[in-house]
Amino acid sequence: HVQLVESGGGSVQAGGSLTLSCTASANTYSSGVCMGWLRQAPGKEREGVASIDNHGSLNYADSVKGRFSISKDNAKNTLYLQMNSLKPEDTAMYYCAAASNWALCPIRGGSPIKYYNLGQGTQVTVS
Repeated sequence: HVQLVESGGGSVQAGGSLTLSCTASANTYSSGVCMGWLRQAPGKEREGVASIDNHGSLNYADSVKGRFSISKDNAKNTLYLQMNSLKPEDTAMYYCAAASNWALCPIRGGSPIKYYNLGQGTQVTVS
C-alpha cells in the first residue's frame, strides 16, 4: 500500500522558517529511487521544489536555492524540507512525491507528475 503523509505546514511571517516532514510507508520508501517536494500555488501549475535520490544527489528549483534544504532519514522512512527565509511567493500547497523509476528523477513538475506517488499535501502560508 502506497502512502505518503506530510506534516509541518502552517502560517509564518516572511523571513521565518518551517520544516516539512513526509513519512512514507515502508514499501514506498524502499521501492523509491528518488523523493522530493512539489508545490502548487493558487492559479499556478504544480512545480518541483527539491529532490533527493538514492545516490544522495540533490536538486533544487532556482527560486529556493540557498533557502531550502532537503534531507531524509532512512531509519524513519521520512523525508524533510527545511525552509528558511520564507517569502510570500513560497505560499502554496506542498506535496511529497516519490518515484520508483529513475527516468522520473529528479522530482519535477510537468508530465512526470502523473506517475509520482503523492501525499495529500500540507499548506504553507507566508505573509
